[in-house]
Amino acid sequence: MRIRIVVTLLFIAGNLILLHAQNVAELDRRNGFKSIKLGSSIDSVKGAVLKKAFLEKEEFLARLYETESAEYKNIGEVAVDKVQLMTYKNLIYKIVVTTEKDPLLMRALEKSFGKAVYVVRTSRYSWKAETVSLTFLAHKNDIELTYRCYPVYKMMLEDKGKKVDEMAEDF
Repeated sequence: MRIRIVVTLLFIAGNLILLHAQNVAELDRRNGFKSIKLGSSIDSVKGAVLKKAFLEKEEFLARLYETESAEYKNIGEVAVDKVQLMTYKNLIYKIVVTTEKDPLLMRALEKSFGKAVYVVRTSRYSWKAETVSLTFLAHKNDIELTYRCYPVYKMMLEDKGKKVDEMAEDF
């Protein structure tokens, strides 16, 4: 009898882990917001307008774009106020989507990507896949969804290493 209970509990736990992995895999599969794909060229985004150039982490030249395309103006019935895109070497590494405040948004995200992890230190909910992460931050009047692309961040770090190597060769 005890063996049956243990086997049943292990089966349930295994299915829960597999279900979570499948949901997080969905985040990797989608790789961004609607038709905006992380790691792709900014030229592939409809209506992207350059707003400014800036230094990411005070070191890497990046550009901030916004898009006004009607395709990105809503998520279901939830209105999208703003879609910002950050690029490094013309590749999208961060997407920030600002929406009106609606509790259905969190439910939809959890249905798509599984249960979020609450990060107490930052007061954000987070999903992390192999190459993509998504954070959910609720403000007083709106919600901010931030998608990040690990491969482009890795490229930044590799470029930093190259700069250090070049400096070392100058000695």
